[in-house]
Amino acid sequence: MSLELRELRPDDWLAVERIYAEGIATGHATFEAAPPERDAFISTRVSGLSWVAELEGRIVGWAAASRVSAREVYRGVVEHSVYVSSDARGSGVGRALLEHLLRCADDLGIWTVQASVFPENAGSLTLHERCGFRAIGRRERIARMSYGDVPLCGGVSRHRAGQWL
Repeated sequence: MSLELRELRPDDWLAVERIYAEGIATGHATFEAAPPERDAFISTRVSGLSWVAELEGRIVGWAAASRVSAREVYRGVVEHSVYVSSDARGSGVGRALLEHLLRCADDLGIWTVQASVFPENAGSLTLHERCGFRAIGRRERIARMSYGDVPLCGGVSRHRAGQWL
C-alpha cells in the first residue's frame, strides 16, 4: 500500500466533503456545522497549498491553507487544516499531508503556518507537535456557537528559520 499525495482538484470535492463532514461530526475539529460549498472552499485556499492523500486510489485525507489576511504585511502567513478519514486516522496520513504542506509553504515563501486546534483534539495537537509546531497562546471568545462563547486554545505556528520582517 503506497500513499500518494497530489494537488487537490475540483473533482475531488465529494471525497473532501465526506472527510470534512466526518471531522465536523466529531465536534472538535471545526466551528463549521456543515462543509462549505465546493467553489467557496476552493476559492479561499492558497494555490499550491491544497493537497489530497490517496491510498489505493481512494482519497483518505486532505490538507489546505488559507491566507489569514488580505493585508500585504501578512502575505507570508497562512492558517491550515488537515483532515483524515476516520478509517485512516493514526496511520501517518495526517503527518504526510502536513509535512508536505509545510515543504510547499516554505517553497512559496510562507514564513508562518498556523492552526487553531480545539483542546479536545488530542490527535491533532500531537500531530502538530511532532511536526515542529508549538503552542503560542489561547484564543478566547473566538467564535459564537449555539451554546455560547467557545474558548479555543492550541494555536500553533511554525516559522521559517531566521526570517522575521
